[in-house]
Amino acid sequence: MNKHVGDTMKKETILKFDKSIARKKPNNIHQKKPCPFCVTEGLSELLETQDSIILVKNKYPVVQDAFQTVLIETDDCESELSEYSKPHLFKLIRFGVEKWLEMEEQGSYQSVSFFKNYGPLSGGSVRHPHMQIIGFNDVDYRENLKEDYFIGDEIHCSNGVQLNLSTMPMIGFTEFNIVMNDDLAGIDQAADYIQKTVHYILHHYNGQGCSSYNLFFYHWLGKIFIKIIPRYPTTPLFVGYGFRQVFSDPFVLIEDFQKYSF
Repeated sequence: MNKHVGDTMKKETILKFDKSIARKKPNNIHQKKPCPFCVTEGLSELLETQDSIILVKNKYPVVQDAFQTVLIETDDCESELSEYSKPHLFKLIRFGVEKWLEMEEQGSYQSVSFFKNYGPLSGGSVRHPHMQIIGFNDVDYRENLKEDYFIGDEIHCSNGVQLNLSTMPMIGFTEFNIVMNDDLAGIDQAADYIQKTVHYILHHYNGQGCSSYNLFFYHWLGKIFIKIIPRYPTTPLFVGYGFRQVFSDPFVLIEDFQKYSF
């Protein structure tokens, strides 16, 4: 089924963003507005539920030529992924990954993305914990990938799942990668690594924690790759010139992560 090979040549991909729809979107991260996910009666088409986890059609599909869904993680608006109990965490990540792969297997889309925005610098607009699954009609995100993006210095490895610090990041500085086989045998271990990484980013990263992060899932080369990125304003050397940077002392960060997490 997977015809893609590693280190494919990057393809320029331009998505069309519908500004007229974006103007209508609720934004309770940057504005004081009611949460649109707390009242389930106000949600658009419900696709599937599992206890407090809800998969729903996105009411504000700002990306054209795509089918957009929202995965509401919990009914607790003030909670956050790093705080979930292990049973809820494992259930959420397994549910999300299975729905993502099911949409991919339908064959209706060129590719299907699965990601999460958290915090004011992440690109998100709603505080309530949620992720997004988007099926793209005409673009394949795998055409923009390189295997190097997911290779790094190992932080921890267990049950066939590796957590590493990227040595060839997509954007720069700090990118954490989780690598597992796509048979999902290591899904709970991957979920545990996700939670530990998010907790470290929010509370300990760079000595003070970081308010924002992005979480991305990729299905490629018979594996599931997961990338977690602390978000700060993007360095101008990347914005203007495409220069990616990493810290000169990565093992200091790795040892700090291990101290707090393992």
